[in-house]
Amino acid sequence: MSRPRLLLADDHRLVLEGLCSMLRDEFDIAGTVGDGRALLAAAENLRPDVILVDISLPLMNGIEAARRLRRLVPETRIIFLTMHADATYVREGFRAGADGYVLKSSAHSELVQAIRQTLKGQVFITSQIPEEVRETLPKRRGRLKARSSIGLTAREREVVQMVAEGRAAKEIAQILHVTIKTVEFHKYNAMKRLGVHSTAELTLHAVKSGLVSL
Repeated sequence: MSRPRLLLADDHRLVLEGLCSMLRDEFDIAGTVGDGRALLAAAENLRPDVILVDISLPLMNGIEAARRLRRLVPETRIIFLTMHADATYVREGFRAGADGYVLKSSAHSELVQAIRQTLKGQVFITSQIPEEVRETLPKRRGRLKARSSIGLTAREREVVQMVAEGRAAKEIAQILHVTIKTVEFHKYNAMKRLGVHSTAELTLHAVKSGLVSL
């Protein structure tokens, strides 16, 4: 019988190595990636059974990536493995289409169980999330009512994240394969929608909204 295939996404090499060591006895590690855009490409190519993804990924954060993965590889289970225990992140994760949510601090005791449970079509939510939050989350595979937490288009969210990461318009344009004018257009529209007037204000809004983590 073939073993479940995992794709791991985290921007810390030591974390990836630790996960591989912990999981390889029971699962096949199909691949590892270090940013959200690489995750999308690898998921489409590898079609893994389960994706373990950190929220705080560069270029495209894990929540934004999960939104796209749900359309790209709808049968793949998505588990967030993150340091963020805040209820806002948990709810946004399930709105994006997560099947599980595990904190890195409890990975050794909960991660294998989370993978097994999600492969059965069930939802796994770490025991470290308060009960009052857990009660508002889905009990079966699916998602909370989808919505954008900050009212931006997918491309605007991409641009805002990379601006908040300190990337220049030229670099963003190269990453997205668009012109610098297109990047500036999306940045301007995002600032207008959000009612902010500077890159500093835009960055602060991105952090508060979970697009970027400090």
